[in-house]
Amino acid sequence: MAAARSAALRTSAGQSLLSIGQVLQRLTGEFPDLSPSKLRFLEDRELIKPGRTPAGYRTYSTQDVDRLRFILGVQRDHYLPLKVIKQYLDEVDAGLSPELPGVTKLLQPAVVGRVGAMEKKELCEKTGASVALVDEAISQGLIPAGKLFDQHHLRIVETLVLAGEFGLTPRHLRGLSLQVEREVDLVVRAVGSHRSANPKQQRSSSEAHRELAEVVGTLRQVLMRQALDGLES
Repeated sequence: MAAARSAALRTSAGQSLLSIGQVLQRLTGEFPDLSPSKLRFLEDRELIKPGRTPAGYRTYSTQDVDRLRFILGVQRDHYLPLKVIKQYLDEVDAGLSPELPGVTKLLQPAVVGRVGAMEKKELCEKTGASVALVDEAISQGLIPAGKLFDQHHLRIVETLVLAGEFGLTPRHLRGLSLQVEREVDLVVRAVGSHRSANPKQQRSSSEAHRELAEVVGTLRQVLMRQALDGLES
């Protein structure tokens, strides 16, 4: 039975996963109060999402351990409540670049262990892109360089594959990335200058950013359609 469980703790790619006991061995030196019940508590609060073997045993990847180390370290060193840490991680998982209150920018999102993160090989397999296309997208600033990529990067590469059918390369589309950077700057400055003085009427910055970004994106689409209609008239 022990051998069967050991086999179940290996992925198809040959990477070993960790049991609760192995995670505790790795982390209790840094966090002596860590226990199986605390790991389950963090799972119940949806801060971590371990896998399961067919027999129901929890399994943890290296990224899960990095994420746990981050959560426990921030909680211990900065006294932040789990609700705040979860919101931060949710935004990281969504591909955003949030900052924790009272804490300088801590870690790259890949270190936190984004949910759904993938390596370049998997990104290519899921999108049908060549390694050369992904490398060019990185060199042109359309996706960031790094070992892990998230769902936003997957959508970008999927779109680049489609654009390639029309003869467009990442080099041709570099200007779109620069345009988005200008639009983001516009959104951030607009939201920052129109914050309500009444705290009860304030929306979160992230909510206001997304709402205004949708407005700007809709305007861009309408202007594009208008220009295309002009070509056909």
